[in-house]
Amino acid sequence: MKISKTLTDEAILAEIGQRLSRRRLDMQLTQADLAEQSGVAKRTVERIESGASAQVASLIRILRVLDLMSSLDLLLPGAQPMPMELLRHKGKQRQRASGSRQAELPEKPWTWDDK
Repeated sequence: MKISKTLTDEAILAEIGQRLSRRRLDMQLTQADLAEQSGVAKRTVERIESGASAQVASLIRILRVLDLMSSLDLLLPGAQPMPMELLRHKGKQRQRASGSRQAELPEKPWTWDDK
């Protein structure tokens, strides 16, 4: 199954769990072996493979043992500033988001609303 934004969170977690399980089996590792080598509980491995949520640190430890750390680079590539953005900010990288700018509506005169 292809992971896309149309899938539910539960479906994505289940797909990630299945992919990790297949990788573990391809490497001839039991859940207990993976848990021991990654330093997480066997129950954590079971939960992740069944599609339950887990801490990111546990997932990183498991990815390290399964030799999938390079996949994290694909997941979140390093941000590269756009050339025009660098020119606009004089070579400095942005530190804050400006938020959404809404067109300012003309203010109505203040009243007591006694009517």
